[in-house]
Amino acid sequence: MMADKPNMDKPQGGSPEVEKPQDALKADITIVGGGLVGASLALALAPNWRVCLLELAAPSCPPQDGSFDNRVYAISPGSRAFLESISGWRMSVDRVGAVQAMDVRGDAGGALYFDALDLAADELACIVENRTLQWSLWQALPASLHIVSTAATSVDFGDDAVTLHLADGRQIHSRLVVAADGANSWLRTAAGIPFDRRPYPQLGVVANFTTTRPHVGVARQWFRDDGILAWLPLPGNRVSMVWSCDAALAGELQHLSPAALAERVAQAGGNCLGAMHTLTPAAAFPLAFGRAGQSIGKRLALVGDAAHTIHPLAGQGVNLGFGDAQALAALLAAQTGTDPGSARLLSAYARQRSEEVLAMQLLCDGLHKLFSCNYPALAGLRNIGLSVANRLGPIKRQMMQQAFR
Repeated sequence: MMADKPNMDKPQGGSPEVEKPQDALKADITIVGGGLVGASLALALAPNWRVCLLELAAPSCPPQDGSFDNRVYAISPGSRAFLESISGWRMSVDRVGAVQAMDVRGDAGGALYFDALDLAADELACIVENRTLQWSLWQALPASLHIVSTAATSVDFGDDAVTLHLADGRQIHSRLVVAADGANSWLRTAAGIPFDRRPYPQLGVVANFTTTRPHVGVARQWFRDDGILAWLPLPGNRVSMVWSCDAALAGELQHLSPAALAERVAQAGGNCLGAMHTLTPAAAFPLAFGRAGQSIGKRLALVGDAAHTIHPLAGQGVNLGFGDAQALAALLAAQTGTDPGSARLLSAYARQRSEEVLAMQLLCDGLHKLFSCNYPALAGLRNIGLSVANRLGPIKRQMMQQAFR
């Protein structure tokens, strides 16, 4: 846990401003949660607003060169452009995997292939580790930012300001608070906003491997009888696996020896990359569809998983969160010097994000349900649909533009 102290490793020579324990903090905007989405929003807002970032587990050291994080994200070109525009993309090339094509296989012969060349682009997405991107964002946070690592115990939503009460007796007064504290958001709950959570009967099992054959920048996904298997290209001859499967298979995979796990995963992918070697042990996390009853409240905005969660089969969860941060930051940038927590501004944010978020949630949920159904007739139709979409150029390009923008 990081105390309220300067980050001495910041490359620009500055450090986020630190308040003494007895001081009350005042800010225009307080962000609760300094994960990827919360940190990116703080970085985007800091040039124009007094920002306070509340985070209990800030990164304290850079990732070790020889190890890879199990938790990875597929960052879309739009998300990367947003992070570059706020100087948050400080990624070494040897920690970024480029997705130049995507090979999707159905469970009964269907196939769909996406190639960046079809969009006249260099890549469809890039694969980065959670901790590496987190470190990159935190290293970019400016000296003007207040960082607080003390837990909030309660919150008062007033007409003109929001007051967060901290465990050490301090208070943070701000005109807008942002819940960026994840799917189990404390701030969302404290605001009385309901959250519709529908667990999938699956866990996401993740692990990293080296491969005998090069992946040549191709992300692979199989819709199988036992779940959805994806291999995402990491730098070099490495891939990150996400296997969405039932609890029984998830438990089995986690208890395999490293050699047995690598063999099982290689066979599940048809040994298309040759023999594999396990780099990180398998870990599992629950999967759920989640949607807040509303994305705003009184002087409150929800971003990222605090507002919505989706099935990881399309790899779009974190990109939706970055989209939230970018949209809210752009609206606030146009209103510098006014009230950042005004009902008018928050309503504009909610309207702007609702359509894209709902469309992606329904798409991922629909695909999951479609390929989880065991009716033989439906299995044939869904695989035919994949192959037909693969042959229809305009439809496929539209799908790519939507998924990889």
